[in-house]
Amino acid sequence: MGPAPAGAQHRGTAEEPEMMESALEGPVKEGKRDSSKKRPVAGSPVGLLQPVKLSRAELYKEPTNEELNRLRETESLFHSSLLRLQVEELLKEVRLSEKKKERIDAFLREVNQRIMRVPPTSETELTDQSWLPDGVRVPLHQVPYTVKGCFRFLAPAQVTVVGSYLLGTCIRPDINVDMALTMPREILQDKDGLNQRYFRKRALYLAHLAHHLAQDPLFGSVHFSYTSGCHLKPSLLLRPHGKDKHLVTVRLHPCPPREFFRLCRLLPSKNNVRSAWYRGQSLSGDGSPEPPTPHYNTWVLQDTALESHMQLLSTMLGTASGLKDGVALLKVWLRQRELDKGLGGFSGFIVSMLVAFLVSTRKIHTTMSGYQVLRSILQFLATTDLTVNGISLCSSSDPSLPALADFHQAFPVVFLDPSGHLNLCADVTASTYRQVQHEAQLSMALLDSRADDGFQLLLMTPKPMIRAFDHILHLCPLSRLQAACHRLKLWPELQDHGGDYVSAALGPLTTLLEQGLGSRLHLLAHSRPPVSEWDISQDPPKHRDSRVLTLGLLLRPEGLTSVLELGPEADQPEAAAFRQFWGSRSELRRFQDGAIREAVVWEAASLAQKRLIPHQVVTHLLALHADIPDTCVHYTGGFLDALIQGLKETSSTGEEALAAAVRCYDDLSRMLWGLEGLPLTVSAVQGAHPVLRYTEVRYKGSLFRWGTPTSAPFTRYSGFRIPDSREFLLWLRGLRTQLACMRMQVQSLALLSRLRIWRCCGVGQQL
Repeated sequence: MGPAPAGAQHRGTAEEPEMMESALEGPVKEGKRDSSKKRPVAGSPVGLLQPVKLSRAELYKEPTNEELNRLRETESLFHSSLLRLQVEELLKEVRLSEKKKERIDAFLREVNQRIMRVPPTSETELTDQSWLPDGVRVPLHQVPYTVKGCFRFLAPAQVTVVGSYLLGTCIRPDINVDMALTMPREILQDKDGLNQRYFRKRALYLAHLAHHLAQDPLFGSVHFSYTSGCHLKPSLLLRPHGKDKHLVTVRLHPCPPREFFRLCRLLPSKNNVRSAWYRGQSLSGDGSPEPPTPHYNTWVLQDTALESHMQLLSTMLGTASGLKDGVALLKVWLRQRELDKGLGGFSGFIVSMLVAFLVSTRKIHTTMSGYQVLRSILQFLATTDLTVNGISLCSSSDPSLPALADFHQAFPVVFLDPSGHLNLCADVTASTYRQVQHEAQLSMALLDSRADDGFQLLLMTPKPMIRAFDHILHLCPLSRLQAACHRLKLWPELQDHGGDYVSAALGPLTTLLEQGLGSRLHLLAHSRPPVSEWDISQDPPKHRDSRVLTLGLLLRPEGLTSVLELGPEADQPEAAAFRQFWGSRSELRRFQDGAIREAVVWEAASLAQKRLIPHQVVTHLLALHADIPDTCVHYTGGFLDALIQGLKETSSTGEEALAAAVRCYDDLSRMLWGLEGLPLTVSAVQGAHPVLRYTEVRYKGSLFRWGTPTSAPFTRYSGFRIPDSREFLLWLRGLRTQLACMRMQVQSLALLSRLRIWRCCGVGQQL
């Protein structure tokens, strides 16, 4: 792997003038031919689609072998021929054309040559960065600044193209090509895995490259960006100059030589960030061990495994076009649901490795179509819980390898690579994986239903968080999460994440809210906006620059409107934990069965207010346990209630009035059934009004209650006193009674009308 030799580049550039010349000459000649023809008259059939006239023999000829094979494939691999056409057209839209691949390959060869020409530097201390020019900033927050080690720049030992571009699974519109720059062993030291030394050298390596590449006219822009949102691993973004500036983005990833770091030092139970260095103070002298740094160790291992993962995917997906199509469809599926963005996203790389895992376990065959691969992966995600039972690509039975249980203690989601040391889902939170599971279950139900718009809903319709969840809450400013880390005593997590207090607090906060919402909650998910790229002359963005942390709540309708949180009995040991969790909202209450329990009662009078009880729960728990005031919680929910209520703030949604109307209807129905002395007995009472059909939206509840006095004026109608109320008249029209079948046959409409009047008069007299 790697860029093509220089000779291939010269051949490619020699052919470019001929391609450009032929492209320019084509429209001119065609324009001359068109100018000699007469312009079609308006209304003439020239230029319109005409029906194809086929002879009888052509119309009824037998299908060819190719057509028969295609029909068999459609029947066995797809639901219908329409679905096959839709999938094929989608793949055509997202695939990269061959012409663009040639231009990208030529640009990659130029990038390779420019990188190898960057001059070396002399050796200095890591803290001595005076050799950097003023126009370049180190793309890393160096906190604490003091660290041991030396650095000098040397040209990379190897430049390799890795990622989806070489596999043929990248999708438009954003084409990114990853290039791994293997740093020479001479600039690395044995203990570079400690205290962020490797990450400091990596950032300085990129800063020196950025200074020299920014001066080259080949590049239109040179920027820094975080790799998958990890602030310890910046990358350098290169884009072409001129008309090809939107063609491709090349990402440069410095990495150590393979097997440079000892894997046994990077196990999830090991510590590689010393507390004395990070906190400025050593641990207490009671002999307690250093806290493990599993995420830090994983980020180092990821750089060492770039080439080995590329070789594995090339072997699995090499000649299987169906597997590549399936990976492309899965990437589209993830992108439409915004599940692959930022730190902890379920990325396209994880999906590709998941396809490789199912191929190795023979649950996916290389002859499958892209649609079958999509179904197989969605079925696996919908039915497999990696938070409980992790999976591994490692087939070795070496007893020295760590067990899956060791990874489950350190990470919420476990999926090991072929080495058995690297968790591919280390940054994926449990909330994100449950969201992926939920979306996979919905997608499988949609595919199994064989709906006509299934393809449109599955792969063509964006589904952001605002459309996927009932309630949305935004936490801002993010600097409040720093205080939350101190309140929750998350020093080990901060040490592991390199000071990223958003990532350190995210897991405990979601666990806290899940416990508090309890049976009201079906799914809780989070979304962090990806950090935008920045110029090489600017300082890297800080953690609070992400602006907002968004949480989505998918609620259960069964327990949503309950105002009571029932706790344990007062004499049980769990009562103390309940009081500590709920704080001042917990109080002792005596219930009708005589039990004395801890309980929390929420203030809510109407059904609309009861549906917003999660807002009270969230704000109370965040303020109590994380020092996040309610002014920092922007809650979005109940917007539909505001539309139903109308303009006045004091008006209600009318649900209570609807319930009262139904109760009055039930009382009246029982009275009608119990009437005696009628010519014909009442066998059924049906509600015809929208209120009684549960379809009224804006009912305001000014209701005439049966059997209660009213001040409304009355009108004499056929000898009966009826209230002068339009709504009451609507109620009378909305009730329909059904009398028992008569044993005689009515022959006249007039007689039938008289019978109806007779019935109504009798009912009125009885009531």
